[in-house]
Amino acid sequence: MAYLIEKVDVWAGTIEDRPGGLGEKLALLTEAAANLEFLIARRQPEKPGTGVVFLAPLKGPKQLAAARKAGLNKAQTLCSLRMSGPDKPGLGSRITAELTAADINLRGISAASIARKCIVYFAFDTQADAAKAARVLKKAFA
Repeated sequence: MAYLIEKVDVWAGTIEDRPGGLGEKLALLTEAAANLEFLIARRQPEKPGTGVVFLAPLKGPKQLAAARKAGLNKAQTLCSLRMSGPDKPGLGSRITAELTAADINLRGISAASIARKCIVYFAFDTQADAAKAARVLKKAFA
């Protein structure tokens, strides 16, 4: 099984750092039938009382409208790729070695493995870096 590597839009927004702060945003997306596969939320220590959420994917006008109603926007400064396929020992090391050899700097990476399958979300500073990374990863893992 080959790896699927594709560009993905990540949505982001501020949440209140209180019980239900994140849940309120997610409830609006649930009403719009969003099926999220990526979600990261954390506090912002530099801004007491707030947090930040990143999530994907959102599809169709109903989900995009719900995201905007929830105060979420497509992350303009976060250029992301999604890689999925079989999980193998050393995969993370191999991925980072390929990107390093191509002189590509990661802004961030999130990965999970379930039932011998993996999914990896990469963040880059520019669309050019994301496009270059996509070419490198497709060559190495296709």
